[in-house]
Amino acid sequence: MAENQEHDARAKLAELMKSVRFVMLTTVEQDGKLHSRPMAMQDAEFDGDLWFFTSANTPKAWDVNRNHQVNVSFADPNKQTFISACGIASLVRDRKKIEELWKPTYAAFFPKGIDDPELALLKVSVHTAEYWDAPGSAVSRTFNLLKAIAKRDPGQMGQHGKVAVK
Repeated sequence: MAENQEHDARAKLAELMKSVRFVMLTTVEQDGKLHSRPMAMQDAEFDGDLWFFTSANTPKAWDVNRNHQVNVSFADPNKQTFISACGIASLVRDRKKIEELWKPTYAAFFPKGIDDPELALLKVSVHTAEYWDAPGSAVSRTFNLLKAIAKRDPGQMGQHGKVAVK
């Protein structure tokens, strides 16, 4: 893929991610089973890294310390936008970054607030991502579905792309 196309694909991915507030983070448990749980997206510009608040003493933190491979799934069914991002996760205790991303509403999940000694960030460095985007009204999506069936071309239903992020 040419450099401009890669940049455009990454920009498209970042734009699609903005519309999703909650995602599903999937880690690998000690016994090798996959475990998914909802996480709140941070209002940080996507530069290849995703950030999530967590406690350092939780199963997801333990999972990440054992196996850094994770998946983050995004879904906005109203806009027909879906993303699957694969990457490497790590626990980060950078006070400056915590202060940068902290919002008072997070106190509901972290009652001790920003000074909680267990408060940490989960950083996911996205390596690859895949997206499906079929914007438009329900009528236009139905029309595109019918076109896809008639032409036997699923590309008629919207955009699909694979992005090498890092």
